[in-house]
Amino acid sequence: MSDTELTVTIGGGGVEDARAVVRALEGTFGAPDRRPSGEEATVRTATFAGEGHSASGQTEAGPLSAPVTVTVQGTPRAVRRASDTLARSFTARDEGAASGDQEQERQLLLEP
Repeated sequence: MSDTELTVTIGGGGVEDARAVVRALEGTFGAPDRRPSGEEATVRTATFAGEGHSASGQTEAGPLSAPVTVTVQGTPRAVRRASDTLARSFTARDEGAASGDQEQERQLLLEP
């Protein structure tokens, strides 16, 4: 797993809320390999494999219409960077983390 590889799982809200979360992460991680889709889905995912190219590392995300639960999974560095980026873009509450040998998982509650 590369140091910038990240999987994001988004629950709650609608597809536009999931896309706002992904837009917030694009400045840090680049375009995702997979974008959230599916109007009927209750959980959406996106995967990032590269490094962002934005000079500021921030992309305008847009507002959320409802609270969403976001789980970020990857290397400890990637998870930390994703958590920091989301906390700058939204009102975020840390809901806990789990660590493995080489991966970490963190859950955040993002509020509008």
